[in-house]
Amino acid sequence: MTRPVFREADDPLPDPAGPGAVGHYRVLLVEDDAGDALLVEELLADTGLQHTLVWRQTLAEARSELASAEPDCVLLDLHLPDTTGTRGVTEIQRAAPHAAVIVLTGLAESQAGVEAVAAGAQDYLVKGSVEPALLQRALRYAVHRKHTERANAELQANRLRAEENARLERGLLPKPLLSGSSLTATTRYLPGRERTLLGGDFLDAVETDDGFVHAVIGDVSGHGPDEAALGVSLRITWRALTLAGHRGVALLDLLEQMLVAERTRDDTFATCALLTLDPARTTAEVHLAGHHEPLLTTAGTTRVLTAEHGVALGIAPGLRHWFPTTLTLPATGALTLYTDGLIEGHTGRGDDRLGIDGLLAIIEKAANIDVEGQLDHLVSTVRGLNAGRHADDLAILRLDWCASSTVAAAGGRG
Repeated sequence: MTRPVFREADDPLPDPAGPGAVGHYRVLLVEDDAGDALLVEELLADTGLQHTLVWRQTLAEARSELASAEPDCVLLDLHLPDTTGTRGVTEIQRAAPHAAVIVLTGLAESQAGVEAVAAGAQDYLVKGSVEPALLQRALRYAVHRKHTERANAELQANRLRAEENARLERGLLPKPLLSGSSLTATTRYLPGRERTLLGGDFLDAVETDDGFVHAVIGDVSGHGPDEAALGVSLRITWRALTLAGHRGVALLDLLEQMLVAERTRDDTFATCALLTLDPARTTAEVHLAGHHEPLLTTAGTTRVLTAEHGVALGIAPGLRHWFPTTLTLPATGALTLYTDGLIEGHTGRGDDRLGIDGLLAIIEKAANIDVEGQLDHLVSTVRGLNAGRHADDLAILRLDWCASSTVAAAGGRG
């Protein structure tokens, strides 16, 4: 019967590496020769390292031991009754991927030690040439090297995963299709979750063959990958349906059907604003499904447009409680759609929220800046005031147009 050896050094010698460098090492010795096993036990006792030593004589016994507990380091003889050479290294690594491996070789087997290191072992020692100081250094460095390898592998895996996620999320972010339009679209998008590019908010804008420009902005309730995926699905569905000719209440009804079919929780809903703008007649039609009214900017001033509200998508499926509002627009101006992440943040250390009045005040201060600068100023100011207290997705879609021979001057509000 194999004799297990359990040994703990109660009074370790000072460690040359300095105070605090010594930990408790769990060591598994896989060695079929009892004399060599006893030698290793004595050498370990003389290293001064705090340790627990378990001895097994075959690879099969070692695998059985590793199934119940993984050591910090495995001291492995390359010649066992049931395996020889680097196969033992491979088997130990498979059974204990987090354990460092030091192989034990004979005097004439230095090449075998090199091959074992090439196969994944952290180091090798030649029997009969090992002193306590050498064993201590080899064991400590092997464990440290293994930890470093694991950390680097995890870092690389996380980096690759992050890069892949970023590529995927960038591919899912919208690219407005306004190539033939006199309008320009400017967007800002910031997810509430850290280290992500997508949240539950969504926005998009497309121009159809009839010259109309269609825009959408929305906000899926909740925060997380499921909500982000649902937001992407709603945006893609909106674009496909819009290009296929669906409009207004019928379009919202189809979006709601998709939301109900795809949501993972029955209480998930989404607010949404649809906008259809006719640049030739400077008119727009808006449908609000539980969403904020758009903002109109003209002649350096910004105000909230009045529009009839309807129920959010998914709150009462099938109700179709949505209404169109027709807006008359100036010959030159801008419409801004946004999600509530822009106004629900705090305004400092108190409990006050920014709200629409605070938002308009920030916009007014940046009225003389170009559009890109205005949106950057708006986002940075809102985030600075909030100081991380309210973590919500934030999306902005601004459509700008100017007077031309095809645009009749008009003003007011419908």
